[in-house]
Amino acid sequence: MQSSQPPLAGVRVLDMTQFLSGPFSTQILADLGADVIKLEAPQGDLARHIPPHFVGKDSVYYLSINRGKHSIVADLKTPDGVMLARKLALASDIVIENYRPGVLDRLGLPASELRREKPGLIWCSISGFGQSGPYRDKPAYDMIVQALSGGMSLTGEAGGHPVRAGIPIGDLAAGMYAVIAVLAALHRSKETGRGEYVDIAMLDCQAAMLCYQGAYYLHSGKVPGRQGRGHDSISTYRAFTAKDGVDVVVTANTERMWVGLCRALGLPELPDDPRFKTGQLRYDNREQLWPLLEKAFLAKTADEWVPLLEREEIPVGVVNTLDRVMVDPQINAREMIMDLAADDGRKVRVMGNPIRFEEAAAGRPLYPPAPGENSREILSRVLGLSAEEISGLAERKVIVDTGQD
Repeated sequence: MQSSQPPLAGVRVLDMTQFLSGPFSTQILADLGADVIKLEAPQGDLARHIPPHFVGKDSVYYLSINRGKHSIVADLKTPDGVMLARKLALASDIVIENYRPGVLDRLGLPASELRREKPGLIWCSISGFGQSGPYRDKPAYDMIVQALSGGMSLTGEAGGHPVRAGIPIGDLAAGMYAVIAVLAALHRSKETGRGEYVDIAMLDCQAAMLCYQGAYYLHSGKVPGRQGRGHDSISTYRAFTAKDGVDVVVTANTERMWVGLCRALGLPELPDDPRFKTGQLRYDNREQLWPLLEKAFLAKTADEWVPLLEREEIPVGVVNTLDRVMVDPQINAREMIMDLAADDGRKVRVMGNPIRFEEAAAGRPLYPPAPGENSREILSRVLGLSAEEISGLAERKVIVDTGQD
């Protein structure tokens, strides 16, 4: 039986973030049912203006990572704007921000002071390099941390140039780690009444994601090269090009799968070849093995290979372009494409929420807010300000109110 409430119902999050890492993290919390209040500067989240695609005045980039939130615009360069931000932070359970280290202190919003005033407050700072260390004050974007972390050195074809990952994993990983951290702090706070200060660095997250590659280097002292189409340990964990030019990925990482792969490819003699009898031998002789497999894959199209390999119980997948992804039956069965609609008729399709609960209800997939769309409602509902007080703030240009009365 499904609960009528999403898991984070009743949890309020003040979202003082822009661009990608922070908004991605707060969108996850909104998807889980949190009341997310997006506090923006008068110019709005800079991601609203990223080309090339727009719906109305907002970029599709912005719309892809801000559903389920409510927007208030306040000028933090004014004392009244800072006062409103302080009150909203103290009325929240969680604050997430991705300003450069020290900026909020200079604006009069130091986390340490606000946490003294409200000991149960959970404050999460996302930055490129964290709140300490020699790189603390350097600006950082996704590709910078991909490069500095070493992950970019592993991406690309052997002998070629390093390549940025096609998805912004530096930003997205930091956003996910931020969610993990604040939910852990929220769990602890229910027992202790104490909040937490969480310091998330994009570079730290990328370093952690080096995973076994990092451990391999620490163990052997050997610097790994670019991984190209394959795996650094398993020679038959690799992409191969089919007759139609489409790549097929196979992960034949057991002896049974290896024999099945040879059978499917019409190469039944390979398992008995002394060069390829064991996984270690196949790894050692991979430069001799790969041309044999590559030639065999050119005999059929990608869609012809998939059922043949599945018949041998070999994990296999076509390297889909995004047009194929969006019509994939599994993607659609899992509702991983979401339609969002605003009250004024604006519509956008975005990627959906991957978290499924059997009993808890899902959060409301609200269309991402226009800047200041909810300013009046938030100040009334959360801070209890009167209509006259809110109008006074708008007249003094402390807030921007673009919503309906």
